[in-house]
Amino acid sequence: MSDYQVRPAELSDSRAVAEVHAAAARAAYEGLLPEEQLRALAPATREAKWREAIEFSEPQVHVAELDGEIVGFVGFDRSRDPKTPSTAGEIWAIYVKPEHWGKGVGVALWDAAREGLEEEGCLTVTIWVPLRNDRAIRFHELAGFKREMKTARTTTLGSIRIEEVRLKRNVA
Repeated sequence: MSDYQVRPAELSDSRAVAEVHAAAARAAYEGLLPEEQLRALAPATREAKWREAIEFSEPQVHVAELDGEIVGFVGFDRSRDPKTPSTAGEIWAIYVKPEHWGKGVGVALWDAAREGLEEEGCLTVTIWVPLRNDRAIRFHELAGFKREMKTARTTTLGSIRIEEVRLKRNVA
């Protein structure tokens, strides 16, 4: 049994969520983004975004705690992709502090998001993942997501273009 506790985020969690986001993104995108862009992934650039998300539940945010410390979070809601049915959900973000990777935090967060999406009436769920982020793709494939190669797209992170692919699975 995991010692990680998952709960809905509170406004007072926004700084910790931003810190997790920055630390995990720096580790996940090492080798994908130039060093100066990795350094720019600072909590201060994300705190207002997560405060607003938590306040307005767009997306819904849940945090994972261990001994009172927030070590991961997930943001989920209806799909933002055009032309998707109202029963399609999306994992908008899922990040775990690197020192907690491979310890069950991501699974606990995914379970909370799946339950939340199910309560919202979602039948399917998607997530966009950079094609070169092997760790994230492996995690989601182990969680039952399948790649939708016809959905590959290019997005911009700073001045770098990143190829992404959408993964999809049933919620239940």
